[in-house]
Amino acid sequence: MTSTPPPSGLAPELAARLKRSPDGLLPAIAQQYDTGEVLMLGWMDDEALHRTLTTGRCTYWSRSRREYWVKGDTSGHFQWVRSVALDCDADTVLVKVDQVGAACHTGARTCFDVDVLLEDADSGVPASDQ
Repeated sequence: MTSTPPPSGLAPELAARLKRSPDGLLPAIAQQYDTGEVLMLGWMDDEALHRTLTTGRCTYWSRSRREYWVKGDTSGHFQWVRSVALDCDADTVLVKVDQVGAACHTGARTCFDVDVLLEDADSGVPASDQ
């Protein structure tokens, strides 16, 4: 189900392509541009995507606070945008960034380094359980 987003500065032809969640959001994966390290996942609506594309800084929609936030405004851990791409279904955004400092709200470099469920293919986990 695709919702109709509120008016934003996003180009109408791009907005028409996006497949949003029922609450009007797209998952946005932040990845370090030069190493490929996956840093975090945030949420964007059309306006957050527009701001990200036009300011060069990642802007997200906070589902809990119900407001926009620009990565680094309070923490000093900025995400400088290097490129933005849609996936093949136009329902996820990949933002390649130059991350300054921690990406995770816990202070860690990435949100994906604490609960590693499988380290590599030779871990002994049967393929049927993967």
